[in-house]
Amino acid sequence: MQTLPTNLLPHWPWDLVNKRFNAKHHGDFPRWHAALEALPRTTGTAHIDTSDHVQCQVPVSHPISSAPITQTLREFHPWRKGPFTLNEVFINTEWRSDWKWHRLAPHVQFRGKVLDIGSGNGYFGWHMLNAGAEFVVGADPSILFCMQHQVISHFMGQQPNFVVPLGIQELPLQADFDVVLSMGVIYHRREPAEHCEQLYALTTPGGQAVLESLVVPGSVDLIPETRYARMRNVWCVPAVSTLCQWMEQAGFVNVQIADQTQTSIEEQRRTQWMTFESLAESLDPQNPDKTVEGYPAPARAIVIGHRPS
Repeated sequence: MQTLPTNLLPHWPWDLVNKRFNAKHHGDFPRWHAALEALPRTTGTAHIDTSDHVQCQVPVSHPISSAPITQTLREFHPWRKGPFTLNEVFINTEWRSDWKWHRLAPHVQFRGKVLDIGSGNGYFGWHMLNAGAEFVVGADPSILFCMQHQVISHFMGQQPNFVVPLGIQELPLQADFDVVLSMGVIYHRREPAEHCEQLYALTTPGGQAVLESLVVPGSVDLIPETRYARMRNVWCVPAVSTLCQWMEQAGFVNVQIADQTQTSIEEQRRTQWMTFESLAESLDPQNPDKTVEGYPAPARAIVIGHRPS
């Protein structure tokens, strides 16, 4: 497994991280660990290409067809963020996260240390390294997504892109990072304004923070009665103006809207690598501009703010 960056962030709760990479924390951990160990050993330097999606070609210890590798990688279902190409295997993930990356990248100067909160399997970290980041750490409480990152890192080698099983409430609120990202998290937080304050505390003076969220049109926030697009724990779908207000109240300046895009069923969909229901099943079959609950269909906005120097 990938070595943890304990020397780069010595004040982080690494004992807690180690406890979570353990069968006592999740019953599926032994199966995932066995699948990781079953992958062919790499024997040379990986060639990594992020010009489109994330692709890796690396020599392996013995000739092996794509079918056994594919079967092993599917032990880590569902694959949400991607896509990836690992040697000859294309992992066609639920999200075309490369599309979101191309909407985000022109607006952020990736440098120094980067924190990706709710990172999933660390997909964006590979792009950010290529864009100039020195070191990327993702924090995601899902041990499955952390194990998916271990799989990708098996092929990529020891690169300064890490994912650890921690939530933001478990991170030391110190200004350690030149860029902080929170994408697809804030609408799951009961106290969204406090979430922005946490982003501010983690960002170095002069640094940037990226806040990406589901949004609704107009100026009135949506408080779902039960679920939104079949998702649990969606406490508030804000208007874009509310996102900007939360950032400014936290202390960020020069807050700007980088992108607003309605999510399409081409960008988020069911695949052989994520066989559960996806966006299409969450929309009204008679009116795809509405969710099955009758709310506006999912759209997303990216807001970027700066912490004053």
